[in-house]
Amino acid sequence: MEQAEGLLGALEGDLRRALKLKTDYETHDEEARGWVRRVSMAGGSRVDHTAILASRARMAEALARLKAAIDGIQEHGCLVKDLDMGLIDFPAMFKGERVLLCWKLGETGIEYWHGVEEGFGGRRRIDAEFLKKHRGEATH
Repeated sequence: MEQAEGLLGALEGDLRRALKLKTDYETHDEEARGWVRRVSMAGGSRVDHTAILASRARMAEALARLKAAIDGIQEHGCLVKDLDMGLIDFPAMFKGERVLLCWKLGETGIEYWHGVEEGFGGRRRIDAEFLKKHRGEATH
C-alpha cells in the first residue's frame, strides 16, 4: 500500500493531464461529426475534403495522445477504471485474495479497497484488519 500511496502525487498530475486530453479528443471528435452531418445534409456536394481530412487527423492525434497518457499512468502498475471520475485501482492482496486499492481524484490518500468483481460500489474503508492482513501489491 505504501508503494501505491507514494505514486499518488505523480499520478494526480498525470490523471489531470489525461482528463484535459480527453476533453481535447471530445472537441475534435465533435468537430469531425459536424463535418459528417454537413456532408450528409449537402448530399455530398461542395465538400471541403481538405478540411474533413484535417479534422479527422486532429481527432486521431488527440486520441493517440489520450491513449499514451492513460498507458503512461498504467505503467505504474495501476488501472485507470473511470477517467471521468478520476478513478484508479491498484492491485493488492488481502487474506490471500487479489483485491484492488481504490483511489479517486480529490481524495487525500488511498482509503478504500474492494474485491476484483465488486467495483466502485463495493468500496470498503481500509481498516485495522485490512492493514494487518494486507500483504502488499499484487502483480497484474
